[in-house]
Amino acid sequence: MQFKGYKRSNGCVGTRNYVGIISTVVCANEVADGIAQQVQGTACFMHQQGCCQTPVDIKRVNDTLTGLGRNPNLSAVLLVSLGCESTDVEGVAKALADSGKRVETIEIQEIGGAARSTAEGILLAQDMVQEASKIERVACPVSDIVLGLKCGSSDTTSGLAPNPALGIASDLIVEEGATSVLGEVTEFIGAEHLLAKHAKDGRTGQKVLDLVQAMEDRAKSAGADIRGGQPTGGNIKGGLTTIEEKSLGAIAKAGNAPIQEVYEYGEAPRVKGLVVMDSPGREPEILTGLASAGCTVIAFTTGRGAPQGFPFVPVVKITGNRITWDKLRDHMDVDVSSVMEGDETLPAAGNRIFQEILEAASGKLTKAEISGYTKAMDIYMVGPVI
Repeated sequence: MQFKGYKRSNGCVGTRNYVGIISTVVCANEVADGIAQQVQGTACFMHQQGCCQTPVDIKRVNDTLTGLGRNPNLSAVLLVSLGCESTDVEGVAKALADSGKRVETIEIQEIGGAARSTAEGILLAQDMVQEASKIERVACPVSDIVLGLKCGSSDTTSGLAPNPALGIASDLIVEEGATSVLGEVTEFIGAEHLLAKHAKDGRTGQKVLDLVQAMEDRAKSAGADIRGGQPTGGNIKGGLTTIEEKSLGAIAKAGNAPIQEVYEYGEAPRVKGLVVMDSPGREPEILTGLASAGCTVIAFTTGRGAPQGFPFVPVVKITGNRITWDKLRDHMDVDVSSVMEGDETLPAAGNRIFQEILEAASGKLTKAEISGYTKAMDIYMVGPVI
């Protein structure tokens, strides 16, 4: 089985062919956005980090920006720097260049302000896009896909239809020799023992349990109970009453494939198959983490209707709630409410999702891409701003 993708010089395959405009610090966001708005064929990543943070978080910013720049959906990268940030801009640029990509950097303080920097960045981006436009899609095996799994604004339909159907689609992806990445550790809580049983061995299962313990300990260290924020108010309105209920539905996205390994936030998997990535459940941070890990397509189930996409990774939105499908049609890509109504089996719905993933990988635009609902992203931090 195949899809049509963009082969990169390092052997990876992208599903999109953007020039990435990546801000290296919150203070450079406006210039990065200004450049991207003027140059078609670019995708802009902005965030709120990069300065006045603890060393562990600055390292995460460096690692995440490097991972994002290495994502196969980007043919080249323009880094937009203020000039005095804590981010190691030179280190990120070198890491991206070492991956075989063209990398350019502009520095706002050096160039002389936002207007001059935007103008220079536009000219650079135009040249990079023209170069990228020479690359054509070619037939590639499904094993080249890296799929990200996400659920959001969950309700009682989530664990009954879209999540288990996505689990079936994930299993089909894995059977083809590809990689599927499961995150949202906060939504393992109460069901982590069941997820750990999916692991290929005891060591890997224990890593899953350790992630959950660390997440709970982090909340307690702040004097909070995880149950104060999970399930969310929207989840409760949707009929979910406990974190255990939410988690049982959330882990259904994993399907039945064995968990091969557990990775840090934004870390690119080095094995094929189903893997787990440390991450929270909130959209801006987990979508960024999945993209940094190299996901080239993301499948995102939603009950009440979460609209977020990602700047340069297609996000396929799936719902099992007929009301959400009818009211938020401009944000939803796949409707599996037929499972809830008894008109379709879960395997049939899972196969439809699998086919939609392949179509998105081959170039079909998702609703989030069409609407441009892709800007509100951020990087997952563990420490305070100082």
